Amino acid sequence: MSSIRAAFEDTDAALVPYITAGDPTPDATAAQVRALAAGGADVVELGLPFSEPIADGPTIQNAIQRALDAGMTPDRFLDLVRGLDVDVPLVCMTYFNLIYQYGQERGVEPFVEAAAEAGLSGLIVPDLPVEESDALKAACDAHGLDLVFIVAPTTRGDRLDRVLERVSGFVYVQARLGTTGARADVSDQTHDSLARLAEADVPRAVGFGVSNGEHAREIVAAGAEGVVAGSVFVDIIAERGTDAADELEATARELKEGAVAGVAPRPERT
Repeated sequence: MSSIRAAFEDTDAALVPYITAGDPTPDATAAQVRALAAGGADVVELGLPFSEPIADGPTIQNAIQRALDAGMTPDRFLDLVRGLDVDVPLVCMTYFNLIYQYGQERGVEPFVEAAAEAGLSGLIVPDLPVEESDALKAACDAHGLDLVFIVAPTTRGDRLDRVLERVSGFVYVQARLGTTGARADVSDQTHDSLARLAEADVPRAVGFGVSNGEHAREIVAAGAEGVVAGSVFVDIIAERGTDAADELEATARELKEGAVAGVAPRPERT
């Protein structure tokens, strides 16, 4: 069992927070990750900045730009990961072009090998269609990394079947169409998406718009095994800068407590 899958198995409801590595500075990221872990994070998603983040809304786009301006690169990212001393699995979210360019003419293998050596447990690549994922999936399997796919509300039929054949660690359930960003409510599409994934043999974590404990409670009560939250944490970093740790920890605790509170009424999976 992978460390990501084990993290989901070891808790009633998993919290997966996202932050952008290097925002506002590379040195600040380590304290941010420690704060999230102290607040109850079970897995931490670290964004490796890319200049064209098509899946992200303005909040995370701005964080990516701040990180790039502060000098974040793939090599600095991997060095940062090597230096993190936290007892939670780390997942890298980035874009395929960055992974491919890292290996130059050798494809995706060099980045995956370096990611595994640095201590990452998995990858999320939102712009990689499952139909084109053979090489990356093979490299991840060879180096012991999970490859997490995002399932949108429109992902159905044969395409959904292919995702479920290849996904590992957890499946990232996109709560609504569009880009990332905090929202005031939980999308009605969440319930339908979870129902379509009822037969999945990996945990289901819902993201896109999760911003408070009540959101987390509602999502888990609907059947999810975890929640993913990003913009709410990135907003704190944008406001607090290098002094964000305490508020990050408190917000993670609120979301974790909300997620766990949703477990009792959660319907059994068929």
